Amino acid sequence: MSDVLLFTVSLAATVLGLLASWRFARSRGTASGLRGAAWSLVPLGFYLTGLTGFLASLALNPARWAGVAVLGLAGVLYVVSGVRLRSRAPEAGPRRVAPAERQGAAPAPRGGAALGDGMDDDMKEIEEILRRRGI
Repeated sequence: MSDVLLFTVSLAATVLGLLASWRFARSRGTASGLRGAAWSLVPLGFYLTGLTGFLASLALNPARWAGVAVLGLAGVLYVVSGVRLRSRAPEAGPRRVAPAERQGAAPAPRGGAALGDGMDDDMKEIEEILRRRGI
């Protein structure tokens, strides 16, 4: 595509977007108008940085499509690795033993209440599971 045509299309998209943003600012508020203005300036920014020419040549160039596919694959692999790293369980180290447990005595429940004082059976069971796991 010619440079003049790319500039004209980019400028037209920017002007139309800014007009729509002004309308949104009047009807929906300043924040919506500012957000619309930001998005409206993107086509002109693409043209001025040369990205519009790249995107126009991308449509007919298989080598550039391959590059975009490789970058997309790299992004997917990066995201998947982050998910996998977060989902790994922390390695179990040596468990800390409270002094009361070392002597064989039952640990005192949190809050000073004994197990069963005014609690229903479900709460007793939950507290017992948490106590066994050291939580």
